[in-house]
Amino acid sequence: MFTEKLVEVTRGSLIESMHRGVVAVVDISGSLIASVGDPSYVTYLRSAAKPMQALPVVESGAAAYYNLSQKELALIMASHSGQDEHVRIGMDIMEKLGLSADALKCGTHFPLHKKSSVKLVQEGKSPSVFHCTCSGKHAGMLALVKYHHWEEEGYYLPEHPVQKLMLATVRSFAGLREGEIIVGVDGCGVSVFGMPLYRMALAYARWAKPDDCSAERAQACRTLHEAMLNNPVIIAGAGRLATEIMNITGDKLLVKDGNEGIICVGVPGKGWGIAVKIEDGDMRALGPVIISVLQELGLLTEEESEMLKPYARKKIKNYRGETIGEIRSAFSLIRSS
Repeated sequence: MFTEKLVEVTRGSLIESMHRGVVAVVDISGSLIASVGDPSYVTYLRSAAKPMQALPVVESGAAAYYNLSQKELALIMASHSGQDEHVRIGMDIMEKLGLSADALKCGTHFPLHKKSSVKLVQEGKSPSVFHCTCSGKHAGMLALVKYHHWEEEGYYLPEHPVQKLMLATVRSFAGLREGEIIVGVDGCGVSVFGMPLYRMALAYARWAKPDDCSAERAQACRTLHEAMLNNPVIIAGAGRLATEIMNITGDKLLVKDGNEGIICVGVPGKGWGIAVKIEDGDMRALGPVIISVLQELGLLTEEESEMLKPYARKKIKNYRGETIGEIRSAFSLIRSS
């Protein structure tokens, strides 16, 4: 499995650093449209799995039973920044489930949103489980547990029915058989799914354009599409890459990132899925790569490209605020014949 140089980091006239990785673009039939590096590169889907992990919450009837709003469904798919709105929505979900914060086993960390983190410190407060970037996903899991009357204890363990259901759901979109997904443990303690990058792109293509799914599953997918597209700031947070791409491109692209240099995009109008992995896991490389891919595929207008330029060519500044370099893409897609 080989990677290619995707990003250059310049300082003055020199390329000081670089990031290698893999890109795969696939349609719903499974045909590879374009790539960089080896599309069979195996890695974890990480939090880019969340939209598919959210699907059983809608598909089962749990979302309707607990009257979950679009914003609440968005949080279930989110890797949120821990801003006040994210915290409030998470608390609202748990109130609807009749569960306390103690039921969430996602762990705690300070908000990813710097101003929210500083505010907590200034107020002498510690972060709660609702500040955890994965709290919405865990709340969705607990909605399924309650709805199906499953045992709440150990819901985060791979042998629990809710984790088995989510594994099966992701596997079905990726077109993989039982045992073909490598199961690890995510930062929030639940299962994370390892597979070839090509399969991640295929899963996003099928999730974005669910033509081959049952009518019930297709409708559940579209319900989640609407929740994501109508609430991009909940999916990630203010200023975050996934949020800004969806804010700027309207209803064209479904974008979800994951830690360790993962980003996936579903293109409903084309039936395409895009998956990117940065080999060294550095998240700073994702903007230049994914925006370059979207431009090469003709998925961005000139105006959209201009608005996304700060993410496509990131300026490097010194401590006096002077621009001394940039982070930029350094590849071209290889089209499949």
